[in-house]
Amino acid sequence: MERYQKQQILKDLKKKLVFLIGPRQVGKTWLAQNIAESFSKSVYLNYDNFKDREIIKSQSWLDDTELLVLDEIHKMKEWKNFVKGVFDTKPAAMKILITGSARLEAFQASGDSLAGRFFKHRLLPFSPAELFLINESVNMKKLLKYGGFPEPFLADDPVESDRWRMQYVNGLIRTDVLDFEKIHDFKAIELVLELLRLRVGSPVSYKSIAGDVGISPNTAKKYIQIFESLFIVFRTSPYSRNIARSILKEPKIYFYDTGMVEGNEGAKFENLVAVSLLKHVYALNDYLGKYYTLNYLRTKDKAEVDFCIVNKYIPEVMIEVKRSDETLGKSIINFNRRYNIPGIQLVLNLKQERKEKNIEIRKGINYLKLLML
Repeated sequence: MERYQKQQILKDLKKKLVFLIGPRQVGKTWLAQNIAESFSKSVYLNYDNFKDREIIKSQSWLDDTELLVLDEIHKMKEWKNFVKGVFDTKPAAMKILITGSARLEAFQASGDSLAGRFFKHRLLPFSPAELFLINESVNMKKLLKYGGFPEPFLADDPVESDRWRMQYVNGLIRTDVLDFEKIHDFKAIELVLELLRLRVGSPVSYKSIAGDVGISPNTAKKYIQIFESLFIVFRTSPYSRNIARSILKEPKIYFYDTGMVEGNEGAKFENLVAVSLLKHVYALNDYLGKYYTLNYLRTKDKAEVDFCIVNKYIPEVMIEVKRSDETLGKSIINFNRRYNIPGIQLVLNLKQERKEKNIEIRKGINYLKLLML
């Protein structure tokens, strides 16, 4: 099954080096190798492989290489300067694709020696929109149960999906977290992750989680930040014109893998919507160069709307998510009347789409599969 972003990556490779980043096992290596098949002379090197590492360090690939793929290169000391040197001295015809996860997303926060030399592509799990665009059936029940990561989603046997997820979670905690930061209290960090799986879509209180686990609020916050850096979870913050205030308010946490959500169908659907909207926002950022963010709306008296897509700090559309309730929520009606923000109530199980009180009531699958990627 070909990933939709392949053609855009091939296009961008002609202009700059390309970073392909995203969660563990979301298909980055498969996509990189699939892209490599479009070139007659390509080289794939993984820094985790000892022999490949020696080739990387000595830069001993052939000069006529058309595509150079460097995987996990962020584990190399001074990797940014290394990549800059390779890019600046490469033969004109050589294209460079770099894949990885946590640190590749975070590196821009520090002094960036690669400014102006790269395009970034964020690969996320299959969404209704991607499946629709690659002419695959959009099976909402399957997406809700197994999530959109390729291996569990494409597995023929449900048991294989369950086994994959158990190993995936164990690998995240035992390998990726330890590689990212020296943490030895695995039990505490596992408990924090389990609590987040139960609280998807609810504002997260670091103090509450800390009390449940028996750690300090700062430690709870640190653990969640590690989960974010490793593409396990992502946050949505309440929208505010005062950005500092928005960051300080309680975020809501969602999982990149909807299959990790512990809850009813409504909670899983909200998480799937969150991932799909995030993927949409990333596409607007990465491919159109537009500054969009994914937030939620909340007033001091705790009136709330699940999501709000914001363009340059201006709310463009708000989205309330329901499993089967077609009755418009009071909060979305009030936000629409007071602030004139276009509204959509997205319902998983809906018989008839319609517009009521200037707010669209849409069937989940119909809206999600038409989002831009």
